[in-house]
Amino acid sequence: MNQQERGEEYLSGFGGHFSSEAIPGSLPRNQNNPLRCPLGLYAEQLSGTSFTSPRHLNQLSWFYRIKPSVTHEPFHPCDPTNHRLVSEFNQQTSSTNPTQLRWKPENFPESLTDFIDGLYTVCGSGSSFLRHGYAIHMYAANKSMEGRAFCNADGDFLMVPQHGKLLVTTECGKLAVPPGEIVVIPQGFRFSVDLPDGPSRGYVAEIFGTHFRLPDLGPIGANGLASPRDFLVPKAWFEDKSYLDYTIIQKFGGELFTAKQDFSPFNVVAWHGNYVPYKYDLSKFCPFNTVLFDHGDPSINTVLTAPTDKPGVALLDFVIFPTRWLVAENTFRPPYYHRNCMSEFMGLIHGVYEAKQDGFLPGGASLHSCMTPHGPDTKTFEATVSRKDPNEPCKITGTLAFMFESSLIPRVCKWALESPKLDRDYYRCWIGLKSHFLHNNEGLEENNDSSN
Repeated sequence: MNQQERGEEYLSGFGGHFSSEAIPGSLPRNQNNPLRCPLGLYAEQLSGTSFTSPRHLNQLSWFYRIKPSVTHEPFHPCDPTNHRLVSEFNQQTSSTNPTQLRWKPENFPESLTDFIDGLYTVCGSGSSFLRHGYAIHMYAANKSMEGRAFCNADGDFLMVPQHGKLLVTTECGKLAVPPGEIVVIPQGFRFSVDLPDGPSRGYVAEIFGTHFRLPDLGPIGANGLASPRDFLVPKAWFEDKSYLDYTIIQKFGGELFTAKQDFSPFNVVAWHGNYVPYKYDLSKFCPFNTVLFDHGDPSINTVLTAPTDKPGVALLDFVIFPTRWLVAENTFRPPYYHRNCMSEFMGLIHGVYEAKQDGFLPGGASLHSCMTPHGPDTKTFEATVSRKDPNEPCKITGTLAFMFESSLIPRVCKWALESPKLDRDYYRCWIGLKSHFLHNNEGLEENNDSSN
C-alpha cells in the first residue's frame, strides 16, 4: 500500500489558509455555511481563538462532515481513568524542587497500553482553567488506539516520538510521524494514535491559552531555522463507518471524560482554514552558529515558540540541538555553565548529547529549573580543555537532543520524583570538577598565548 492509499498526503506551509477535499466538489464555493452543503454534508466550524482576536492571530477551520461532532451521548468521568495526568499545578498535585533532576528511559509497558493510557505528566506550571501555563508529559505505549479518539480541550499537544513511529489520524487527515519528526495537534482536535512499527515512547509538551508559532528571525533576516515550506498539513481523508460504541475521550481541566457515538469522528470529507494539525522533520532545520569565537545562546536553535504578552519571553520554546559544525576559535565549544531565569526540560531522541558523555540516554530526560546551576559534566569539560587541536573545526553528528524551555517555574509530579527511573546520582557528574586556578601569572600567559 502506497502513501496515497494509506491517506498520508500533505499540503505544505505554516500559518497559511489551506483547503482540501477528499472528493472533488465537496468543498462549498463562495461561502462557509450554505443552506445545503455539497454531497449532503454538515458544516462545522472549529475555532482555535476567540472570534474577535486580531486578524493576524485569528485561527479557525471549517469542516464538511458526514455527521456533526455533536452527535454523541453525554460525557461521563472516565472509568478507569489516568490519574497521572495533571493540568492544575499546585501543592495538591505537584511540588517544587530546585535540584537538578534526570530520568532514565521509561520501560515499555508489559500489558496492552495505548497512547492515552501510557501518557503521564512529569512537570508543569499554571492552570488549564486560567488559560495560562504548560505541562510536560512522557508516554510509553505498545498498542494502537482502537475504536476511540482523544480530544484535548485544555491545550495544544507538541508530540516528539523517540522510539517507534506514530500514525496520527485527525479530523483533517493522517500524519505519519517517525522519530526525528514532531507533530502538533491543536486544542480541540479529535485524533487517534496508531503504532504501525510496534511499541513507541516519547515526549509531549502541552500549552494552555496560546498556540505555537515560528520565532521571529530578527537580524538573521528572512531565511533560516525552520522554514515554513517544510511544515506539512494532512490532506483530507475520511471514513464513513458505523461503530457499535465508538468512544470519544475528552481531556477537560486535566480530567478525562468519555462519550459514546455510533460513527467514526474522522468523517470530514472536506475542510478549509488555518487551524490545522501539522508535522515537521527536524532534519530540515537550518541551524546558525558562531563562526569566530564564543558559544551562541540556545535560543538560536528555536523551532517553535509559544509567546507570552511580554516581548521576547516565551511560555514555552521548542529548541533542538541537531547535526552542525563547531568552528569557534579559542572557545569552550560545549554549552556553557549556566544559571537561567528560564526553566529547561531536555530530552534525547538519539545519540549522545554534547554536554553529557554519560548518563543522559535516548528516551531519558532532565530538568534544570529556574536559577538552578547546570552545564557540561566533568568528563566533557576535561576532554574539551585537553584537546590537542581545540581550534580545528568539528562536526557534531549522530545526535538529536531537544529542550522545552519556559519562563514559568515548573512543579514536579509526585510519581516523577518517586520513579525508579529518577537518577539519584545525577549530581555526581559535576562533583569531579576540580579547581584549575593558578596563583601566578602562568594561567594569564597561557590564555594570552592562545588568543594571539
